[in-house]
Amino acid sequence: MEEIKELTPEKLKEITTNGKVVLLFSATWCPDCRFLDPFLPQIEEDNSDAKFYKIDRDGSIDVAKELNTFGIPSFVVYQDGKEIGRLVNKDRKTKEEVENFLNSLK
Repeated sequence: MEEIKELTPEKLKEITTNGKVVLLFSATWCPDCRFLDPFLPQIEEDNSDAKFYKIDRDGSIDVAKELNTFGIPSFVVYQDGKEIGRLVNKDRKTKEEVENFLNSLK
């Protein structure tokens, strides 16, 4: 999973234009975000048709505002430049919740 410290609108367009892309908005200080860390490699492996990016929400605040992703951890999924789904709220997410969300987009 590639980590992006500062996601600009231009970079967002660049990385979401082709194929399926999963953006995980997170922050180093967020305990609910760290809760997901042990599960992320398996989730990424189970969804090998997508490219995953971990976005530092604090370093990407303009894009976070634009996408309304203030609650973290949050997932926004794109397919060929268009948003196709989001799991955006401030609640802790389980591995099963994230998997069910991603599977619902297949």
